[in-house]
Amino acid sequence: MAFPGAILPSWGHHLDFNFVEAGRYFLFTAIGLVSSFPLARLVFPRFDVRRLLIAGCVAAALGMLGLSFAAPPVAWYWRAAGVFAVGLGAGMLNSGAFQALSPIYERDPAATVNMAGALFGFGCFVMAMLASGAIFVYTPRSTLLLLAVIPAFAAGLYWRAQLPDPVQHTPHPVSGVWEELRSPGPVLFSLLLFLQFGNEWSVAGWLAVFLVHRVGISAESALEMLAVFWLALTLGRIAAQALLPRVRHTAMLLASAMAALFGTLILAFTNNRSGAWAGLLLVGLGFAAIYPLVVERIGHRFPDYHPGYYNGLLSFGITGGLVVPWALGYMAKWWGVQTVMVAPFIGTILVLVVILLLWLEARLSSASPPR
Repeated sequence: MAFPGAILPSWGHHLDFNFVEAGRYFLFTAIGLVSSFPLARLVFPRFDVRRLLIAGCVAAALGMLGLSFAAPPVAWYWRAAGVFAVGLGAGMLNSGAFQALSPIYERDPAATVNMAGALFGFGCFVMAMLASGAIFVYTPRSTLLLLAVIPAFAAGLYWRAQLPDPVQHTPHPVSGVWEELRSPGPVLFSLLLFLQFGNEWSVAGWLAVFLVHRVGISAESALEMLAVFWLALTLGRIAAQALLPRVRHTAMLLASAMAALFGTLILAFTNNRSGAWAGLLLVGLGFAAIYPLVVERIGHRFPDYHPGYYNGLLSFGITGGLVVPWALGYMAKWWGVQTVMVAPFIGTILVLVVILLLWLEARLSSASPPR
């Protein structure tokens, strides 16, 4: 999932101002990710989770292999096809992984999401470090061939793995979306996912390019700072899990949101390395706890929601959040690269507003007499 943001410097987008083309790679990654869910739903009744994970690894490996022959000056749509395959593989892996983890998720959603988020962040950290170490050592083709080996190797591991049967999950019909629109709770929760996912993807996707253009550091240093952002996000997930039993969840949620708010503000207006370091650490640590805390606090009110499935109205919120980095490509072209960090700042404010509205809606719902 960290691949699009980490590979942009290898394709020269840290030097040019073709932000619209860079944004297209996020769009096609998101299209591949979303396309994987109906495909997995068709395949899963015939195959087990193990084969779904294998298929995801193979799709990602083939996508990176194809991208190794599509570096600039090859036309951008060939790279779009490659990142589509990477997104397709990532979505199938996401679906298969959460289906395999569904027994744990049913017992403790917050702890499961934190654990998965920590492993997710560590994988993104490794991806950014590999891209940083290879950018001035290997050609883009060699780097991508190296990256293609990782999912190919994982496919071999899953081929030999024995995974338990997942908890069966009934798909939510499309017609149920209209029923959900009649209740403000699912709409607000969907909007919250839209905003929070959009904030995280915007920072992770554009941070390296932003730092080169705004702060003037090298692409290698920018990718190292991107890796530190993922590390802060990962350590924040682990720390949040340790603090959940000891700290009031409301206080932790507000503190996390405020840290993310100040971090994005610092990043948006900094022009030096020290400010960039302070901003990205605050953003990483702040974003770390928001999503799992929200799932733990109000996720039980939405039984159709499951992080491994796209169902009902909530799917629109997740899907919308994935295309925000694409829209930022146009914003960066029209108003400058600084806007890619201004947008998460505004998005974090909106996250706080939606959380407050959700709490208010929950209190009003509990106070209303039964019909």
